[in-house]
Amino acid sequence: MTSITPLRYREVSYTTVDVPLTPDALTGLLLGREAYRRTRFIVARRGEEVALLRVNKASEEPLFSPIVAVELLAGPAETVFVHAPEVDVGVPSQMGEVADRSAPAAKAVVVQGRYEHVSFIFEPAPLVVRVAEVAPPAPAKLVDQVRRMLEVGEELPPMSIEPRIFNLTDLAAQRPADRYLFPCRGSGAAAGGAVVDYLDERPPKADWVLVGCERSAQIYRHFYGSDPPTVEMCPRELLRRQGPVLVPTLTKCCRLEETIESEGQMVVVPWGATLRHVADGLAQLAEKSRVAWVRA
Repeated sequence: MTSITPLRYREVSYTTVDVPLTPDALTGLLLGREAYRRTRFIVARRGEEVALLRVNKASEEPLFSPIVAVELLAGPAETVFVHAPEVDVGVPSQMGEVADRSAPAAKAVVVQGRYEHVSFIFEPAPLVVRVAEVAPPAPAKLVDQVRRMLEVGEELPPMSIEPRIFNLTDLAAQRPADRYLFPCRGSGAAAGGAVVDYLDERPPKADWVLVGCERSAQIYRHFYGSDPPTVEMCPRELLRRQGPVLVPTLTKCCRLEETIESEGQMVVVPWGATLRHVADGLAQLAEKSRVAWVRA
């Protein structure tokens, strides 16, 4: 079954009825009734019971037109109503998150959210995206960017995040040393009281282990004319070393500056990705995964 989230809350009519929430009773009540030209779905409530219906009208040209067909998408045993004033019902991932949190077994979740708007998610099945990043700094930038994007991404299908964080201190510990060189001050510090310097400050050459990536090694070679012992910190390369990427994954690479690359189930954005890069990367993952989702 295809997941459905309405494009706009105005396509959803919310009404209280005094008939049983059965196909026959609701069809008898609604068939021939006038509906607003934008109405495509009706949330019918009777006491604590809720049902979700799809309707067709004779025409969408006049302001109101009679309903000519009624389809029960989810009856009261399959539908849950959630009051969540913090949720923007126009953002699919917010709707998917509240459905997963409040009614994971429901076929349809109706949400009365921010601004008291009412909408729904039908057959919620958010795409789980693994987001691979290094830290510190905290929060891990790419994970934070994805979360921010999914809070406002009206054109993205419902998604949820599975962070995969490579800790820089743990990576450095794979090659014990008295002195480490990180790409920049925001990279964090090594454990065990080791001295830490930063490549972007171009310090006097010392006996370092470089915690960096191919671009860091290129810069080091330009500054110092040699190749240092290195611990890899590129999340793209670290994922590659773990084997084939078999789940939808978003990560980054400093060799990319403006373009986005794709490798199987992995999409790679630039190290300095903008939110637009992130949105485009998530859209590519959704396309790869063939998400069964309709923005109705």
